[in-house]
Amino acid sequence: MSEGVSHYVHGQVRALFDDIGNRVDEAGPSIPVQVIGLNNVPIAGDEFEVVASLDVAREKAESRAELLRNERMSARAGDGKVTLSSLASAVSAGKLSGIDLHQLNIILKVDLQGSIEAVRQALQVLPQDNVTLKFLLEATGDVSTSDIDLAFASKAVILGFNVKAPGSVKSYADNKGVEIRLYRVIYELIDDVRNAMEGLLEPVEEQVPIGSAEVRAVFSSGSGRVAGCMVTEGKVVKGCGIRVIRNGRTVHVGVLESLRRVKEIVKEVSAGLECGMGMEDYDEFQEGDILEAFDTVEKKRTLEEASASMAAALEGVGI
Repeated sequence: MSEGVSHYVHGQVRALFDDIGNRVDEAGPSIPVQVIGLNNVPIAGDEFEVVASLDVAREKAESRAELLRNERMSARAGDGKVTLSSLASAVSAGKLSGIDLHQLNIILKVDLQGSIEAVRQALQVLPQDNVTLKFLLEATGDVSTSDIDLAFASKAVILGFNVKAPGSVKSYADNKGVEIRLYRVIYELIDDVRNAMEGLLEPVEEQVPIGSAEVRAVFSSGSGRVAGCMVTEGKVVKGCGIRVIRNGRTVHVGVLESLRRVKEIVKEVSAGLECGMGMEDYDEFQEGDILEAFDTVEKKRTLEEASASMAAALEGVGI
């Protein structure tokens, strides 16, 4: 297979897949393909160059990476404070444009050269299918002002293992809005990195059942119709989600807009009580319908859950 370089990404092309998931041996102009074998994910719009050898590709990528670093160092990369938590929330909210949403930039300073490999091996236990760790710098010695400059320019966090940050460096970091995290226990470092990586993942929505009601009668009300119901389980709450079940099948899912109890507007009705229920975009109720009430909540995903979802998606398209 050929060797390629794109911006500061390089590697040996090990496999190509076309736009419908079939493996191909080559791709010409204007042909979209998925490339397997690069050391990282290029930025959309980067040009891809095929070169003679992996060494040439690596040399070109490293040269471009150094140029990019110098450009970033000479331009302001942002005014916000860079922390593990704020980085994750800002990226999730789309406030940091141009940064890979699934990449966490790290500057690692350690006491001994052997500690670099130890920390990296420890972090390898974290699934990186969705969020990759990008080590911009791995070096021994205490945290320095040059580390702060690099972190500020690249929106990276500084992790120190068994090292110190002199007072003057801490002050410089505070002025730049860069966070320095120092560790003596490697497992604490891993936990913090995991939390930051999971903070970059999009949450998933879950429907949590809160109750159900049976439609006993249907009444006209103004321009629509409302369902006269008996709450049979749990409770129904104004504004909650409603799933209309008829003969065992879901016929509509919407929001409970109005809720009355003996003609009075109420916020919720519990099991064993009758009520009138109206939905904001549906009024085709029938006697015997079951109205399932639920709350929609956002749930944070773990790295393992996100990795499993990606694996299932790839399997679904035959990759």
